[in-house]
Order: sequence, then C-alpha cells, then structure tokens
Amino acid sequence: MFTRFRRKRINPVLRDLLQETHLTVNDFIYPLFIKSGEGIKKEVESMPGVYQMSIDEVLKECDTLKALGIYSIILFGIPNTKDSVGSDAMCEHGIIASSIREIKKVHPDMFVVTDLCFCEYTDHGHCGVLDPVLKTVDNDITLDNLAKQAQVHAKAGADMIAPSGMMDGMITAIRAGLDSVGFSHLPIMSYSTKFSSAYYGPFRDVAESSPSFGDRRSYQMNPANRKEAILESLADEAEGADILMVKPALAYLDIVRDIKENSSLPLAIYNVSGEYSMLKMAAKAGVIDYEKVMMETMIAFKRAGADIIISYHAKEVAQILKR
Repeated sequence: MFTRFRRKRINPVLRDLLQETHLTVNDFIYPLFIKSGEGIKKEVESMPGVYQMSIDEVLKECDTLKALGIYSIILFGIPNTKDSVGSDAMCEHGIIASSIREIKKVHPDMFVVTDLCFCEYTDHGHCGVLDPVLKTVDNDITLDNLAKQAQVHAKAGADMIAPSGMMDGMITAIRAGLDSVGFSHLPIMSYSTKFSSAYYGPFRDVAESSPSFGDRRSYQMNPANRKEAILESLADEAEGADILMVKPALAYLDIVRDIKENSSLPLAIYNVSGEYSMLKMAAKAGVIDYEKVMMETMIAFKRAGADIIISYHAKEVAQILKR
C-alpha cells in the first residue's frame, strides 16, 4: 500500500515539481587568490583545482567563470612584501587595489567582492596590528586600518566589502569610513560568525597566511558556542551589515539555521578549504561518488538557510547545472 509520501516520489517529474530547495549558478561566489607577478598559475597541493594566480591569469579565469555563468568573485591578495601592520592592504597600489582596477577594466560586468582582513599581509600572520603587551590583535587600531583598507578597495572599484577579521565594532568603523568618502551605496557582507576552526588549514597554504605564533582564538569564535554565535551576527546586523555570514559551513549548519531564524538579512556561508579538500581527497581515494556528494552538500547549505554560497566547488557545480 502506497502512502501520500511514496505516491509523490514514484514519478520523477512530480519529484522535481515538489522539490523544496534549488541550486542555481547565481547562488555562488568564487574565491580567487592573486599573487604579485606575471604568468603565475600555481596549483595548491592541498587544494586540487585551486590556484595562486597573477592578475593576468586572473583575467583569463574571469573569462572561464563567465562562460559558466559565474559573475561574482571574492579576492584574496598574496603580496610580495609583508610587514607588521599589513601596509599593502591599505595601499592604492597594493595587490588587491591594483587587481580590482584591472578586473573592472577588462570585466566591468564582474561583481567584485574583497575580503577585508590583514592576515595575508602581515609578517606575523594575525588579522591586524598586534598589542605588544597582550600579544593579540589590538582591536581599536585595527578598526582604523580596516576603515582605511575599505576606502582603498572602494576607490579601486570594489562592488562589496567583506570584513573577515572578527574585530568588535568592525561594521560600525567600516560603514563610517565608507560613508565619509562617498561610498554609502557600497554593501558590507560581514563574516559575522566566524569560528576559530581547524577546517581552515589548506586556506593557509594558498593564502600564505599561517600565524607565526599562537592562534586566532582570542578574536575568532569558540566552535562550542551556539548562543554567542547568534549574538555575533545580530550585533553586526545592528551595526549596519547588509549581509551576514557563517564560516565554516558544513559542521555549523545548526548555526546557519539559527541565524536564519533570528535575522531577516540575507545569509552567506563560506564552504571553506578543509571542507573542499576532504571531498577531493575522498574522491581520490575512491570512497565517495564525488559529484553526488558535492551537490548534496550544496543543497544542504541552501536547505539550512544560505542565500549565498562562497565555494571552491563553484565551477564544478556550474558545469553540472548546465548539463
């Protein structure tokens, strides 16, 4: 005897009609890692299919992305020179500011998001200026620098700013900094709930951003804290964030759902490097059907409440969706 559940699953057309959660290529933002130099396209051993690229190669990559229907990217910079404050990140001739201008010149239709942080630009690998006594990031000095970094990116042509450093008050400081130089129209997508996670390991390979000492637990979130995670995102909403984010994604889908139910703002997730690499290595070992597991994972992100998915899988997903 068939019940009302089985009856709706027998016919594939009806199954598609009743599917509740859908993926489209418009859900995705693709991360790009830009390295100083020319003719550079270096695959990252821990992240198969992900590359450090010089800007000339990034311009070619944008052609590939647009052919797949992906028009949104988020930029990370790998400068030649790093210092204690991350000066390159605040320089109008720095790696990201220069890249934005080049991308916008060749690909004006590309939506360019910039990751706003200092870990890739500091010689110590932490996300801001260090307090010499506490040996952690000085919150207020770093807020001033984040505002300067946001202004540089905005003037270069960025379409959206995405601060990831988890400094208290960062949205207020960045919003004020942007508004003061005529960019009140520019949205902020905050890494509002970013956990101090072991899932970031391969990212630190590609971004060359491992801390030279200690860790980031004094400013990133404790993975064990659910209520604090919700409060972090609600605080950024109150400060004026336009879009919230949870990072990582896969082990934190309960947090994604919690924030979705507590805020009406659009919500992004970052499908991080460790999550990506685990699927790649499992595929290499032959223990999973890679495409099916990847697509099931993307659906899980959407089902949990994500409106935007930042993922290294985005090109592969787009190819599947085009079939």
